[in-house]
Amino acid sequence: MSDEGYPASNWEHDSDHPSSHHTYNSVPPYFSRDSLDVPGGSPLTSTKSNSNSPPRSSVESSTLQGDGRWRESVTQTAHSPSGLPPAEDGILDTSFDENVLRTLCNLDCGVPLLLDRIKQSMASCKEVAAFFKKRADMEEEYGRTLQKLARNTAETYAMHEGKAGTFVAAWKQTLQLHENVALSHLKLASSIKEQYQELQRVMEEAERGRKQTKDLATRYERALQDAESATEKSKTRVEVTAEELERVLIQKEGESLRDTGVQGRSPGGGKRAIGKAVAKGGLLLKGKNPGNIQRQEDDIRARMSVASDMYRKNMIDTQGIRQEYFNFQLPRILRALQQCLNDIDLGTQYHLIRYSFLYESAVLTDGTTLSPITEDAGLKAISESIDNRGDFKTFMQSYTIAHGGNNPRGPRREGPKDEGYLPPIAPIVHHAGSSPSTSHSQIQDKGRPTFGVDLAEQLVRDDAEVPPIMVKCCEAIEKYGLRAQGIYRVGGTITKVKELRERLDKDLDSVNLDASEYSSEISVVTSVFKQWLRELPDPLMTFQLHEEFLEAARTENDRLRHIRLHERVNELPDPNYAALKYFMGHLHRITECEAENAMTIQNLAIVFGPTLFMQAQPGVNGNMNGMADASLQNKAIETILEHYTDIFVDEGDEEQSAGR
Repeated sequence: MSDEGYPASNWEHDSDHPSSHHTYNSVPPYFSRDSLDVPGGSPLTSTKSNSNSPPRSSVESSTLQGDGRWRESVTQTAHSPSGLPPAEDGILDTSFDENVLRTLCNLDCGVPLLLDRIKQSMASCKEVAAFFKKRADMEEEYGRTLQKLARNTAETYAMHEGKAGTFVAAWKQTLQLHENVALSHLKLASSIKEQYQELQRVMEEAERGRKQTKDLATRYERALQDAESATEKSKTRVEVTAEELERVLIQKEGESLRDTGVQGRSPGGGKRAIGKAVAKGGLLLKGKNPGNIQRQEDDIRARMSVASDMYRKNMIDTQGIRQEYFNFQLPRILRALQQCLNDIDLGTQYHLIRYSFLYESAVLTDGTTLSPITEDAGLKAISESIDNRGDFKTFMQSYTIAHGGNNPRGPRREGPKDEGYLPPIAPIVHHAGSSPSTSHSQIQDKGRPTFGVDLAEQLVRDDAEVPPIMVKCCEAIEKYGLRAQGIYRVGGTITKVKELRERLDKDLDSVNLDASEYSSEISVVTSVFKQWLRELPDPLMTFQLHEEFLEAARTENDRLRHIRLHERVNELPDPNYAALKYFMGHLHRITECEAENAMTIQNLAIVFGPTLFMQAQPGVNGNMNGMADASLQNKAIETILEHYTDIFVDEGDEEQSAGR
């Protein structure tokens, strides 16, 4: 069947003949659901009607099919509450496809329309597959190159006289991170390559189905065209024979051929019709013997009867083929083409969605590898862990031991005074408090640790409503970092963070966070404060209420989620509730300056979601769902912070704040 469509002349007959008007044209194309279902994988087969059996009229067809199961389904649709046809599998509503199919059946260009659309979808799918292939090759090349670079660099460094100490450890960790990133990209390349292969299979199956259905439609159309051509030929034969009979009867009555208007009524021209009559054995122009005329009349009447029977038979067969094609075969062909179109469209969309998920996962994996949200060191932290002074001190000691006495040609340090040697210079003694470094080393441990101690135990021990370290750090952060861009997201220097943590753990009260070394780098204070939150034995939101908070965060409705999280907050123990209230107030004041510090509620929720909830306890099967729960943890903190005033601030507190 050509893609240009169906010629109108193939479906129309001469309007002068009464039998050319078929009842099918006046009957809408109703058909049953069973006649539309094409089993997947089974080829469409032609069901030729038996010429010996009486053909089924279009009225009977519409009665058996249209008024049968199809109209029953329409009745069920009308009585369904939603006004839509019930889905056969209870999941997918098929009303759209059925309505489209019925519309296509009423179009003369339904088949070429679907064929052209399938070609467009195939072209689009081919472009997506080509992109996937190039993308996979690019990721594979990048991953292998980065992996090779990391391994070769690690092997080469061992053969050169490079620095030792903390630099070697940091350099090895850096190369290992790059190798992990390379493995992530190789995995992404493998997944994208699988998608490319699957899209290739989808295109091959769609192309095979399109060709099979197109060939089947071409055979059905050709059979209908052949039947119509045979009907037209038999009709012409009947008309020519009727012309011969009319001429014989005129001659029999003694009328002149010239005086009649028969020639004008000949469909193929007068001379042509007479020539055909003579060629077929007629004796019209031979003698006017009455016996010959009678025999001629009998012969023509016999041929007229045969031609009429043949024309009637061909017309009935053509009508049956036409009804079978339009009522049964055409819907099956259209459904098969539509299914082919749906397969390739949905397959392409599915792989695009899957590609976006894989790409997002790869980017997130790279991000968490370079800057993990856990206690593991990221690339920046690894670089900051290099202690150049300590490495040099270690190298100096080792070098002195190895080469200190093996340089006799060097200048002498000591000698006789009369030869000009001066006495050695006395070492400089640093007094207490002369420098920050010496004062740090002389802090006494009072035995009141702050890190890793239960929250309730800290409050009872220090006789406080809010942990002193929380108050001390939050006040310093609000004083010096409220408008610092990226506050709580930017980490402090590793060595300074470690030093401040040790000082706060030994003697909290003696640490002055107003000192320039902390006020000028407030990120050190924020990093230490986050460490204190993470090292609580029981997190601020408690393990006991962990699942209840996540269940409340799953609520889609904003108002209902706010109410349920408010209830969970009220269930917290008193120490946790007091600390959370103080801390949320601190974060609320930070969000009020988000135009300057760029820390929105969402950003703060991402930072403190995992910190305040911590890793949940293992489930029934021993599985940890920390990564899966991260989005719910962030959503819970975000909702609580958005509704801070409704959850924590009483009317009396608001009046006091207004009075101030």
